[in-house]
Parts: sequence; structure tokens; C-alpha cells
Amino acid sequence: MDSALYALIVNAVVAGLFAVAFAIIRLSYPGQRHVTWFVLTYLIGGLTPISEIGVRLTPFTTPFMLLSYGSFLCSIALLPLGMAAMAGRRRPWRWAALLVLLGIGVRAAIWNGPRNELWYEFAYQAPFAIGSALATALAVDAVRRRRGRLWLALGIATGLMTLHFLIKPLFAVLFGSGASAKEYAASSYALFSQSIGGMLIVSVGLLTLLLVVQTALGRSIAEAETDPLTGIANRRGFDRRAKAMIADARTGDQPLAAILFDLDHFKRVNDQYGHATGDAVLRAFARLLVDRLPRSAAIARLGGEEFVALLDRTTLRGAWLGAQSVRATLPEIASHLPAITISAGLAELSADDDLDRLLERADRATYDAKRAGRNRILPVPDPVSAWADSAG
Repeated sequence: MDSALYALIVNAVVAGLFAVAFAIIRLSYPGQRHVTWFVLTYLIGGLTPISEIGVRLTPFTTPFMLLSYGSFLCSIALLPLGMAAMAGRRRPWRWAALLVLLGIGVRAAIWNGPRNELWYEFAYQAPFAIGSALATALAVDAVRRRRGRLWLALGIATGLMTLHFLIKPLFAVLFGSGASAKEYAASSYALFSQSIGGMLIVSVGLLTLLLVVQTALGRSIAEAETDPLTGIANRRGFDRRAKAMIADARTGDQPLAAILFDLDHFKRVNDQYGHATGDAVLRAFARLLVDRLPRSAAIARLGGEEFVALLDRTTLRGAWLGAQSVRATLPEIASHLPAITISAGLAELSADDDLDRLLERADRATYDAKRAGRNRILPVPDPVSAWADSAG
């Protein structure tokens, strides 16, 4: 077995393995619909080396030449569609369609053209270079939007692939690509093309696979740390973020405060209006917390009608003002929902606090607020105590 045939077999097997890997992820994570594009990219792309083997081993070169070119063109057009979907961008359907039409038109125009001529080789490689350049542009856009270093690596890999398609015509003219498909398959240029191209395709595939896995794991973690009713964090998600915020507060010697909210007489809402209305109240209150508290706050539903917020760079007074803003806005929460009030407890991080002790002190303050008549926030810091008394 010569080196070129071996490279073709390796490329076909690698493409198949990538298609299987992406398919497994797609089946394991039904929400990752964009992975389907990568399954198709490598499944269809794998037909290219198989077709090249057909050109070498059979006398029927024309069907295999068409299949080789067409499958590679389609795989190059599919790659940007998957990348756009994974990056949360609009899929470039029009560009992909134009690329396929351009490739078909160019290949038809140069079908009997003179091989080893620079213009012919550039025309042959142009659709592939355009497709990989589109993939590179999508990766660069993702990097600009701070999507992570893997996107940068993918952009470099697709950029190198674009460069590969642009310099291939020079190598074809320099070393000769053969006067026919069979001569091309046995040429040293074919070995160069298949070897370097295979390495680049593997690099792009591995980086894409890593991004897909990273996205899938990120979504799984987000789902595990999100309260399904309200859409804000649950206790697990809150604990993870809160511990990081406490560590940052200690490192930067900055204040940090916790607010524990409890909806007053919430059981009456469920009993009088039904659980569907009670759920709507919980969702509306969660939205109110997100709207009224700082964007940097860690906000979560701890369970039932109990919510928590952790505010960085915030003293007890700042936490009281934030909680009071929430309490004052409650009457406007939603005209179609029953009126509710809240009791809230505050605690500021002290030197010997961990998260549990901080929340325990906030919880005790919440019970103090309920025992004092509900619909209030305790403790009231001295600078605002007089105003609080007048505000009720």
C-alpha cells in the first residue's frame, strides 16, 4: 500500500470517527441541535477520501471525481452553518447556498480545463478557500464577543486551512498534479494535499468537538444550577457563585452583604388562588429581584417562598436600601396577581463568617422581621432607621 492510499484510508476513518463522536453527543444532549451540522459535515466529508480511493482502484473515474468534489464542497459549506449555530449567530444559509452553487458552476466550467495551470488550480480551490474563510470569520466574531480561547484556536485552525487552499495551486503547478484524475491520485502532490489537509481537518474537528463538549457541559451545569420554576439560580448554583464572591471580597477587602427574603403568608395565596397563581407570584417576584437589585448580585430561590441575594461591594446600609427598593415595588409586581408582602433579613460578611454562618444570621433577622409584624426589613442600619420608621 503506497503512502497516498494509506493517507486516504486514514482520512476516511478519522472523518467517520468524528461523525460518530458528534452523533453520540447529539443523542446524549437532545438540546444541542447544532451538533447535527457537524455530524453531517464529517459524514459527508468522509465520502471525499473514499471517492479518491475509488478513482485509484477502478476504471470509472468520472462518478468518483464528481462525488469527491461534491462531498467536500458540501462539507465545507456545512461547517460554517454549524459554527454559527454553536456561536449563537444567525446561520449563513445564503452564503452556504451561494458557495455550493459557485462550486458547481466553477467545476462545470473547468471540467476539461488544463491541469497544472495556475488559473485552473486557483479556480478549483477557490470555493473551498471561501468556505473555510467564512468559518474563520465566524470564529473571529466569536473571539471578539469573548466566547473563549477555544474559539481563538478554532479560528487559527480554519485560517490555516484557508491558507492551505490558497497555496495548493502553487504546489500543483510546481510539482504537478497530473494530467488526469488517476495521475493526480498517484502524484506526490496528492500525498501532500491529503496529508496536510487531513491534519488540518483533524485539528478543526478536535477543536470543534471540544467546543461542543464544553457547550454541552456548560448547559448541563446551568440546568442543574437553575430553579426550573423561576429561572434564577437554585441553592446549588447560588452556593457555587456565593463562595467565589466571598473569596473575592476577602481578597479585595471589600464589604459583602446577604439579604434573605420570605414571602409573607404565601400558603394563603396557594390556598385561596391555587398553585398556578402561587407559581406565577414566585416567578414575578424572581423577576422583580433581578430588575431591582444590582446586576452583579447572586440571586437564587432557596426553596418554597424563600429567596436570597448576595451583594458584592455592599454594606448593611446598601443591602437595606436594595431590599427596601424591592419591598416598595411589590405593589406594582403585577396587576393580575394577588397582593403580597415580604419580610427580609440582612447580614454583612464578618471576618469569621463562611457562607453558612452569613446566611444563618440573615435567616435569624428574617424571623425577627416576621415576629415584629412582617412586611419589614431587619436589622435597620442606624443612618436610615429614622427614615425607615416613617416609611413603615
